[in-house]
Amino acid sequence: LFGIFLHTTERRFSCGSCEKKFFTKIVLATHMRTHKGEKPFSCVTCAKSYRAKSHLKRHMMIHTGEKPFPCETCKKSFRSKFELLSHMKIHTGEKPFLCETCGKSFPVKVCLDQHVRGHTGERPFTCITCGKSYIARSSLVYHMRIHTGEKPFSCVTCGKSFRCKPHLVVHMRIHTGEKPFSCMTCGRGFSQKGNLGIHMKGHTGEEPLSCTACGKRFLTNLTYHIRIHTGERPFSCATCGKSFRGKSNLRYHMRTHTR
Repeated sequence: LFGIFLHTTERRFSCGSCEKKFFTKIVLATHMRTHKGEKPFSCVTCAKSYRAKSHLKRHMMIHTGEKPFPCETCKKSFRSKFELLSHMKIHTGEKPFLCETCGKSFPVKVCLDQHVRGHTGERPFTCITCGKSYIARSSLVYHMRIHTGEKPFSCVTCGKSFRCKPHLVVHMRIHTGEKPFSCMTCGRGFSQKGNLGIHMKGHTGEEPLSCTACGKRFLTNLTYHIRIHTGERPFSCATCGKSFRGKSNLRYHMRTHTR
């Protein structure tokens, strides 16, 4: 009945702030909290707050580890039905969301929205600390951890913590010995895709690039090396103004402000 209601009923409830329309008063009330900044539903474990009770419920699964929606194909589990349905498109190959600018298609709308911002230049997610903007909310969340020093992803083996889950996944391979990226030519395995790419150049005969200033040769990072000669330091700290040759150097430096 609820599905029929959605398809046959007009969106009769309008937001007075942005004129967006909704099917029910409850959904409108939740939306209105976006404008008011209200987040009345708080997590008792970490105090994080949410606009809707359903959002809090989904968040709580992070603490409990509950993932009640399993994929029948690969047995991977998810916290919400939406996450499961999005994941299923990996198996089906379905990509129904098409970019009108370049024709690239995506399995879920949120990925299309982020992609389109690459064309428009829109960066709606702004850091309130340094003003840096991003096309995706997840990128802002990761960036904010540079300022807060938060590292919520911890290794259960050695206790080392990381700002994002992919970094933890790569780190865990040190303990497990997992090397999921294999060379098709010689079978050698690598823990990171980038290391496999460097290794492959040895088989393809790809010549290292030479520095025109000193003649030193590099398979990678020639651009970074050249900055030693030019003095260029394009990555600046928004807090103290200090500049660095590489982005990783800047990230390491930023930790000194959050300690």
